[in-house]
Amino acid sequence: MTVDKNTRALEAEIETDFRDKMSYGSYLGLDTLLNSQHPVSRPEHHDEMLFIIQHQTSELWLKLMLHELKAIVRRLREDDLRFALKHIARVKHIQRSLTEQWSVLATLTPSEYAEFRGDLGASSGFQSYQYRAVEFLLGNKNAGMVKVFASDPEASELLTGLLNEPSIYDEFVRLLARRGFDVPADLLERDVTQAHVFSEPLVAVYKEIYENAAEHWDLYEACEELVDLEENFQFWRFRHMKTVERTIGFKRGTGGSSGVGFLKRALELTFFPELLAVRTEIGA
Repeated sequence: MTVDKNTRALEAEIETDFRDKMSYGSYLGLDTLLNSQHPVSRPEHHDEMLFIIQHQTSELWLKLMLHELKAIVRRLREDDLRFALKHIARVKHIQRSLTEQWSVLATLTPSEYAEFRGDLGASSGFQSYQYRAVEFLLGNKNAGMVKVFASDPEASELLTGLLNEPSIYDEFVRLLARRGFDVPADLLERDVTQAHVFSEPLVAVYKEIYENAAEHWDLYEACEELVDLEENFQFWRFRHMKTVERTIGFKRGTGGSSGVGFLKRALELTFFPELLAVRTEIGA
C-alpha cells in the first residue's frame, strides 16, 4: 500500500458530526459574519469587498478596545492599577493591529476607488460611533459629535453615557489624589463632559513620580503606558490621514468633512498633555 506523505490522516478522535453539537462556525456566528458584506456598486467592483472588510474588521477591533477601555476605567476607580495595566497592554496590541491594517487599504489605488466611491453616498468613517466612544473614554470629549448619531438611538445612548462619565485620565488623576499627591481640586471636580485642559500643577505631580520612580514604580509604569496609548493613537491617526491622502488626494470626504485637512487637525489633539510636558521638566 502506497502512503501519501503529503496527506495528513484524520485522527479518529476528531469530531466530525455537529448535528447536535456546537461547532466553530456556530460559536462565532460565521453565517452572519461572512454574509455581512454587501457591495452596492453596480456592476459590483472587485475592490469594494476590500473596502468593506477593512472597515468591518476595524469596527470589530474597536469593539474589543471599548471592552478593554471600560475595564480600565473600572479598575482605576477600584484602585486596581495592576489589572488596569494588563488591560492597557492588550489595548496597545489592538492599536498596533488597527494601524498596520491601513497598509492593506493603501493597496486601493485612486483610479480603482474612484470607480465605486460615488456609490457610498454620504456614508463615512466619520460616522463610526465606536471610534467616537474610544475618543470619549480616552478623554477627547466633544458633545457636538453626539448629534451626528441622533438617528441611531443605541449609538446616541452609548456616547451620551460616556460623555457624562469620567474618562480614563480623570480616573487616573483621581487615583493619584487618593495616593496622596497634590492634585489640584479643580481637576477632581471638573465638568467631565468637557475635554481635559492642560494643568501646570499636574506636571509637578508627574515630575515627582518620574524623579522618584523606584518609590512610585507602579505609577511611573502607568504614566509610560498612558503615553504609549497616546502615541499609538497618533500613529493610527497619521496612517489614516496618509492613506486618505494617497487614495483621494485633497477631495472632500464622503461624509462632508474637508478630508485630509480635517484629519490633519486631529493630529493636534492630545489626551494626556501633562505626561508629555513633564519630559521637558525632568532633569532640568
